[in-house]
Amino acid sequence: MAFFEDLDIWRKAKDLTLTIYKDFQYGHDYGFKDQIQRAAVSIMNNVAEGSESRATTNYIHFLNIAKGSCAEVRSMLYLADELNYCEHQTALEVIGQCKNITGSINKLINYLSSQK
Repeated sequence: MAFFEDLDIWRKAKDLTLTIYKDFQYGHDYGFKDQIQRAAVSIMNNVAEGSESRATTNYIHFLNIAKGSCAEVRSMLYLADELNYCEHQTALEVIGQCKNITGSINKLINYLSSQK
């Protein structure tokens, strides 16, 4: 059995979380900063929690939560870009990371669903 640390999705989500923390560490909108950081952490933690579940339906449930959190981070990045909380190019790159993670989560959900 693999550990969640071995999952490519978890590693990508951790990298995204580190990027979010670094990009917004000096932000003065503390509510915004807290929310986007918590949403990013939620992605990696739900992937981890789901992977440790013994039931496929629970794993899929946690992956869906992770996917929702990824959408939340993307949504907030569009706002951060328009509010000039980050560089435009940075926002686009991180949005791309989020889309990549969402695609990977979708593939894993589809795989797990086909194994039931």
